[in-house]
Amino acid sequence: MRVLVAMSGGVDSSVAAALLVEEGHDVVGATLKLWGGPSDSGCCSVADVDDARRVAQQLGIDHHVFNLTDEFEAQVVGPYVAAHAAGRTPNPCIECNRHIKFDRLLARSRRLGFDALATGHHARVERADGGGHRLRRGADPLKDQSYVLSMLDREQLAGIVLPVGHLTKSQVREHAARLGLRTAGKPDSQDVCFVHGDVGREGFLSRRMALHPGTVVDRSTGDAVGRVDAVELVTVGQRRGMGQGADGGRRYVVAVDVPARRVLVGSSEEATVEGVALTSITWVAGPLAPGTPAVAQVSAHGRPVPCRFEAGGTVRFTERQRPVAPGQTVALYDHDVVVGAGIVKR
Repeated sequence: MRVLVAMSGGVDSSVAAALLVEEGHDVVGATLKLWGGPSDSGCCSVADVDDARRVAQQLGIDHHVFNLTDEFEAQVVGPYVAAHAAGRTPNPCIECNRHIKFDRLLARSRRLGFDALATGHHARVERADGGGHRLRRGADPLKDQSYVLSMLDREQLAGIVLPVGHLTKSQVREHAARLGLRTAGKPDSQDVCFVHGDVGREGFLSRRMALHPGTVVDRSTGDAVGRVDAVELVTVGQRRGMGQGADGGRRYVVAVDVPARRVLVGSSEEATVEGVALTSITWVAGPLAPGTPAVAQVSAHGRPVPCRFEAGGTVRFTERQRPVAPGQTVALYDHDVVVGAGIVKR
């Protein structure tokens, strides 16, 4: 099988390529050049490209660099800025997977005659009962990345290979060390790749949009209880910087109104919701029927919570939960199998 491996310069994609070579496949590595601005960092840095190229040399496979900077700007960076300007909290890693890795790159791999596209994600693609493919959580619960792949459908899953999904992270590093790969001890990338740590999210956004101070308003009384430097940087559910209520308890953000320059806060009890309304819902095999029980995960490392999917795209939690910020993705599971995902609209 001819496989194109997306090599980010990290240990997971390095071992993914190594495993495929060991299995006897015809493997070619490809690193995406997505971002070359002043915030060049994370999985988009020059050093990461060099690491990927050196690992490919160690494995004896060809390596290419694909320039997708225009697509990345249009599909990931631009929408990231626009979402903040509208008071939403975007997830750029999911949008990169949606539009770049498993759309543009997957399509390119097919045009180039490859049978599959491989990545180093910790998740598992398997044959589903009755045909087609399904996406399961990775074997390592601490590193599971099925959440950031939850928008994939069966057609996309049919063309994807995830070689490290059945391994724990320690097993991945052990395998890299045995092969002497230069990425064996490399730390995982933690931050948004186009936001440099020296300037942070505020510094990055301030160069692309206006940031406005806002008033913090108590939900119960309607009284102004504080100020924020930039209302566009506040996230629903946030408690940092929101102070304390009259009872001494922490206050949490329950709503952000950017046009009104207002942040609404409440107590820990007030800052819970029964459910969320989703938009842009994608399904692996087909939509859930209204009333179907499922498990929801609302962040990459969030705790899965029982829920029901209801008509109109609403997810109703069995117990009240902290609010999920508009713009974030909610992944839906049947046990450890992804069934679909959507973006919170309110």
